[in-house]
Formats: sequence, C-alpha cells, structure tokens
Amino acid sequence: METNNNPWKILDAKDIYQNPWLGLTEFRVITPAGNPGIYGKVHFKNRAIGVVALDENDHVYLVGQYRFTIDAYTWELPEGGGPFDETPLDTAKRELEEETGLRAEKWESLLTLHTSNSVTDEIGYVFLATGLSQHETNFDETEDLRVKKLPFEDVLSMVLSGEITDSLTMAAILKLQVLRTKR
Repeated sequence: METNNNPWKILDAKDIYQNPWLGLTEFRVITPAGNPGIYGKVHFKNRAIGVVALDENDHVYLVGQYRFTIDAYTWELPEGGGPFDETPLDTAKRELEEETGLRAEKWESLLTLHTSNSVTDEIGYVFLATGLSQHETNFDETEDLRVKKLPFEDVLSMVLSGEITDSLTMAAILKLQVLRTKR
C-alpha cells in the first residue's frame, strides 16, 4: 500500500550541528505506532554528482582517493558536491574536468538516487559522458587524486567483487550493465 501521508508527528526540531557541507537535526516525534521518540536527519548542503566517463574503446575513468570518513583508499567514478544553485549537469561537467581533465561531447542522465534515505535527505545524480577529449585537471585543495581508465568489464568485476563499494559508482555501473543487456 503506497501513501503520501506522513505517519510521523513532529513535535519539535533542534539543530545539533552545522558546517559548510552538512547539518544535523534532531526531531522529537510521535512514531507511526503512537509512541514518543527521536529521529535524526543529516541534511547535505550539496547534491551528490557522479559521472561515468566512457571512451570510444569502452573504458571507464575511475578516480582513486583516500576517503577520510571510512579511513580507506577507494576507486570510484569522478564525483563531487553539486551546489543547489547549479544544475546537476553543470556540476557533472565541472567535476569531470576538475578530476580527470576530460570534457564530453554527449551527456545522458543515467540515474537519480537517495544515498541513504533512512538518515539523510541527500540526493544523487549520475550522468553518462561520451565523446571525450583530454584537457587539464584542476583538483580541489582537499583532493589528492589518481586517475585510471579500465575496460568497462573490469570495472563491473570490481563492483561485483566488492572492490568498489561507493554507492554512486556501484549503482551507475550496474544500471549501465542492465541497459546494455536489454539492447
């Protein structure tokens, strides 16, 4: 049964923490079962944007970097935060060039997703970029990136084996694989 009626009653909300990237709000609520409770929401101040940069030889560009929050080095699609006053596509174009030096002739929307909708309102967009040409990178001061390109099948294997765990990358590569099998 699908409904748009909110079964939660919000009694009050309190901002717990704010920084330039996110905010944390705690809500006192009445739960759907009618009991008092609390709920926390992380509000991201940017959208999550990713790009599958696919060249004419069916290679995908990946970006490697150390991720502070999980204390691990990861390989993932070129990604970044998209300000709400910039379109997701404009952010994708900027992030692709900043992180890889690539520009694309053709852009397609590949997917939209909520990254972790039980605790955050973050929304993510991933685009497919083709017709690539190489230009200069322009990393942010917080980025120490490595770029590599691999055959699509190798990237798919990395997703399926758990070597790639980034949610935007996983969702995008798996969707692209499904779309390819339907052709």
